Amino acid sequence: MTMKKSSKALTSVLLLTILFGLSAIGRADDRGEGPLNPAQPTGITPEEIIQKFAAKETQFKQAREQYTWRQDVKVQTLDGNTVDGEYRQVIDILFDDHGKRIENVVFAPQPSLQRITMSREDFDDIEKRLPFVLTSSEIPDYDILYVGQQKEDELNTFVFDVAPKKIDKGRRYFQGRIWVDDHDFQIVKTHGKNVPDIVTKNSENLFPPFTTWREQIDGKYWFPTYTLTDDTLHFKAYDVRIKQIVKYTNYKRFGSQIKITYEGQDIGTGNQQQGQQQPQQGNPPPTNPKK
Repeated sequence: MTMKKSSKALTSVLLLTILFGLSAIGRADDRGEGPLNPAQPTGITPEEIIQKFAAKETQFKQAREQYTWRQDVKVQTLDGNTVDGEYRQVIDILFDDHGKRIENVVFAPQPSLQRITMSREDFDDIEKRLPFVLTSSEIPDYDILYVGQQKEDELNTFVFDVAPKKIDKGRRYFQGRIWVDDHDFQIVKTHGKNVPDIVTKNSENLFPPFTTWREQIDGKYWFPTYTLTDDTLHFKAYDVRIKQIVKYTNYKRFGSQIKITYEGQDIGTGNQQQGQQQPQQGNPPPTNPKK
């Protein structure tokens, strides 16, 4: 997000490392969290857990491409507790008659943001990085540090800190913490921010920390359903408090004949009819127990 009126840029951009600590990116929403147990896992190594969840995330990423859903985005700026600007958009992520992914705008009032503007990177983050997926092919790009085990509502999870090994020009990455279900070996919660902030001579494009929760929608995969941001962006000229909520609802399997494979094995097809389970709407969902 950028200021409406540019100011002199910060003198440098901080490159972040794995030894960041959660305090550097904002404290996670601890709703439903038990105490963090730093003990090593029993009967499995952290490296094996990483390989397992990365393989499952690879399958999930392919499977999600066969679903439609509604995406509801609300971004607000606040002066104290008073909303003084808002961006809102509701779109349906669908397929056309030829099976091509399309977006249908359902609701898009005129934005009233006065102190910031939504950048291209903001929209790209909403689409690709707020619902963070860490696949096998992306594992080499990250340092992944096991930090312990933690209860998330009724789930037992393994907790890892994640940061890019390096930041290549033109690429964006996730940095933060992920919670992996110890039964399905899938990410069920994410907290962190997208990096790097983009600071040039005449502009500052800053990105706040966020928390994304997932729910098990189809009895097999954990889908992102709710993202929350409530933080302050520290521009050089002034601070801006940002609140952002993204809801992903009405997941439905698209009725196509596309086959989903992973490492040469068939893991599902897209020939199911639409009408699968829909996630709840409203408050941030707890990480549901396995159905």
